[in-house]
Amino acid sequence: MQNIAIQVQDDYVGDFMNYVNNHSDNIVIKQDKNLELDPYFYERQKKLHQIRDDIKSGKMEMLSEEQYEKEIEQFFLEFEK
Repeated sequence: MQNIAIQVQDDYVGDFMNYVNNHSDNIVIKQDKNLELDPYFYERQKKLHQIRDDIKSGKMEMLSEEQYEKEIEQFFLEFEK
């Protein structure tokens, strides 16, 4: 069996579900808990993995907490001017 993601137009859900019910021996529908909690879960996951890879490769710098605090403080000082 293969898993695939399917997007169905709102006005076609009823017809789609009828099709699935008529072919229920061959099709199983399972809700993805990740998508229930966050509809953009997989897009965010992909972006976070890319950020982590960029940090590991040196393409992006990860600031320490102290560096972050200094940069945020400097940003707000410049912002208030």
